[in-house]
Amino acid sequence: MTASYFVIGISHRTWTGSLRDRLVTEPGEVPAALDRLREAGLTQAVWLATCDRVEVVAADPHPAGAALAVARVMAARAGVDDGELAGPLRTLTGLEAVRHVFAVASSLDSQVVGEPQVLGQLKAAYRQSVAAGLAGSELEALMQAAFAVAKRVRSETAITERPTSIAAAAVDIARDLHGDLVRRKGLLIGLGDMGLLMVDQLREAGLGALTVTTPVDARAEAAARRLGCHYAPFADLETVLAGADVVISAVGLGRRIVTADPVIAALRRRRRQPIFIIDAALPTDVDPAVGEIDAAFVYDLADLERVALRGRVSREAAAAAAWAMVEHAVAGFGRDRAERAATPIVAALRRHFDAERRRVLADGAGPDPDEATRRLVNRLLHAPCEALRRLAAEPDGIGLAERAAAERLLRTLFRLDEPVLDANEDDEP
Repeated sequence: MTASYFVIGISHRTWTGSLRDRLVTEPGEVPAALDRLREAGLTQAVWLATCDRVEVVAADPHPAGAALAVARVMAARAGVDDGELAGPLRTLTGLEAVRHVFAVASSLDSQVVGEPQVLGQLKAAYRQSVAAGLAGSELEALMQAAFAVAKRVRSETAITERPTSIAAAAVDIARDLHGDLVRRKGLLIGLGDMGLLMVDQLREAGLGALTVTTPVDARAEAAARRLGCHYAPFADLETVLAGADVVISAVGLGRRIVTADPVIAALRRRRRQPIFIIDAALPTDVDPAVGEIDAAFVYDLADLERVALRGRVSREAAAAAAWAMVEHAVAGFGRDRAERAATPIVAALRRHFDAERRRVLADGAGPDPDEATRRLVNRLLHAPCEALRRLAAEPDGIGLAERAAAERLLRTLFRLDEPVLDANEDDEP
């Protein structure tokens, strides 16, 4: 049976902060998550965990049952009853699932449209599925198509310019405020994709030291190992604020992470040396009151975008062009899948016709081509004609709809409504 695509999971559109913290999956934890999916009966699955989403992309002959199995695995990981995930979990099937995967790969479903990390994260997640033996032909086809459309979106539209320009603007402001960044220290709060992008840009610009902290200390420690920097327990946030010249907050839980009193205390310990605070989260992390504090310079993504001179019109035009590419790719992918699905029945039909041809020849039709072709036509039409007669003999309430559908299909398959060619005319190949 042919496998069908589905996607199930939570994202920035549906989750709560506590649920995200419970479901968040570090790269080193993905193999164990994939093992749970295999134990649940899945044979083709990708566990995609980013700052915007925790989703499973899968292919299965029975997508409804497989999606329920994935939901149970996610609930077990989060330590909640299945019913607690019913609201936040979203399930997409068929071409809707394909469209979603293409949009995610192209960074059209991110909180910050165009952010560059997600394609690499999707590729890494797929490599882990391959290593775990959970990547069959259907999943391979979907992933390769997603990578292809994402590459086209990135090369043929300006969709990635916005986040890159925002990060570059942050670097320029940091230099204006602090001068040479080599002796300056950074603090990353949370692991949102825009925060990570800004950290990369600031470190490339020479930022001397970096500390990372998150509401889940284990995540901070794992991230510090990946980034090659220090980490601090979240309970020590007020202390590490005092040592930071540049603060990037990228948690996005919908609650205030950086508030006025800790910033005032940090500035007092810094002897009023300024702090540049970047609110890289959606929803925002920084209390608006912080922006009223002298020597605290707060910029959110909209502020940085204005500095970068990237207008709303150009951004929306790029997104519209990218979505058009995604929709075109989805239609092409669906058409290709449908054609592939028809291949077995077409092959079986050819085998059947050829078998009847050989039977006619074996029955000794002789050298008379008229007799041989007459016998062949009769044999090929015998079974369909009998089936139509049986449908016609059924009471109208039972056989009428089936007979009408069969007649429409025959007219389409054999072009019965087109003019019949004369015997002397050239037939189509």
